[in-house]
Amino acid sequence: MIQLSVNKFRANLKTFVDRAINDHIPIRVRRRAGRDFIVMSAEDWEREQETLYVLQNSSLMAQIYESLKTHNTNTGYKPTEEEWDEIDSL
Repeated sequence: MIQLSVNKFRANLKTFVDRAINDHIPIRVRRRAGRDFIVMSAEDWEREQETLYVLQNSSLMAQIYESLKTHNTNTGYKPTEEEWDEIDSL
């Protein structure tokens, strides 16, 4: 995460916004007379929101846990050759 003063951010606004978008680097902007704020791309923000949704959904987390258990013990569902071919064609 890049951290900088609001003055430096303001002076180089386009450069820092481009870095946040293109390099997926969040930027923490410090303000002397106020609270800090974060600049990040909309894509990264949406991904964070999706992650928070999954983490807060106990049913989804239980499904993930069960899936991980069967994966680690190699006892999960095994697609047939025909199903693999269908998956590969997507």
